[in-house]
Amino acid sequence: MCAAPTQGQAIPAGVDVEKETVITGRVLSTDGQPVGGAFVRLLDGNGDFTAEVVASGTGDFRFFAAPGSWTLRALSSSGNGSAEISPEGAGIHAVDVAVAK
Repeated sequence: MCAAPTQGQAIPAGVDVEKETVITGRVLSTDGQPVGGAFVRLLDGNGDFTAEVVASGTGDFRFFAAPGSWTLRALSSSGNGSAEISPEGAGIHAVDVAVAK
């Protein structure tokens, strides 16, 4: 079993989004339906593995990261996909990852 934490939509209480860089989004199939249970990996600007979470039943995921260039890679039974994001500072930065076979 994977130890990656399951995600939800709500930002945890006590998180100051004025100081934290939060990358959040959803894993979606090509027809726009949420893909729950996908493994979502956060890769740094060099493509190196940084973290992994399990998307919630509604496809939601969240990472706390630093400003910079990031790649999100989703792996699921519905297919795989990736997306790029480059947050420049604190706040909530949203990106969806579409997966296809």
